[in-house]
Amino acid sequence: MPEHSTYQKLLEITGKRGSGFVMLIDPDKLPYRQIGKQIETAADAGVDAFFIGGSYLIEENFNRYISEVKRFAGDIPAIIFPGSTRQISAHADAILFLSLISGRNPEHLIGSQVTAAPLIWKLNLEAISCGYMLVESGQLTSVQYSSNSLPIPREKPSIALAHGLAAQFLGMKSIYLEAGSGAVQTVPEAMIRLLREHLDILIFVGGGIRTPEEAARKALAGAHFVVVGNFFEEGENLSRLKEFAEAIHHKA
Repeated sequence: MPEHSTYQKLLEITGKRGSGFVMLIDPDKLPYRQIGKQIETAADAGVDAFFIGGSYLIEENFNRYISEVKRFAGDIPAIIFPGSTRQISAHADAILFLSLISGRNPEHLIGSQVTAAPLIWKLNLEAISCGYMLVESGQLTSVQYSSNSLPIPREKPSIALAHGLAAQFLGMKSIYLEAGSGAVQTVPEAMIRLLREHLDILIFVGGGIRTPEEAARKALAGAHFVVVGNFFEEGENLSRLKEFAEAIHHKA
């Protein structure tokens, strides 16, 4: 692994700040012309990384979109969080190479990955392997519907641990506990705590997080990175970015 890889930067962020703050940007929700202002606002507030992607992609030029994000993000990692094989760009710092390990749909376990891998390789784009785990959140989410898969029951953290261990033993560098965009209930702290106790890989947690206090609970439970997206799609909420950053950075 290159000494200054994006993955290494993520490790350094958690070592310095305890937990990192990721802003998730959906190209279908943030217009191209507003990218610069939002990225600069987020960077000034203390966001540690940007994830870019969505369940559906109406934005026609994903490559141009990523290039614009990276132009304003500077040294802050801009990482693709792909909703499909259409969401790949050499302009990003890295891509989360997701496998939906909580489901049993072979297309999302390995099918799409085989399709995407040659292009990622050809573009020399850093791939960060990630076991993607849907967690029951109180409502049907877009990713559950589109992937035709069941989430892990929120009251069964041992099932989440079994999946997390499988990801680690398969050599994945990270897992993502996902409650879903706009989730009614977030990922339980007990589940995060159990996985952090037994796993040695990065843990991303996202879905339905709407307050700094809730973000802090995920961080203190053991999330290496807390991911917030839907909440900041409402422009008036951007003023609270710094509150979220301070709540998540418990070692800063």
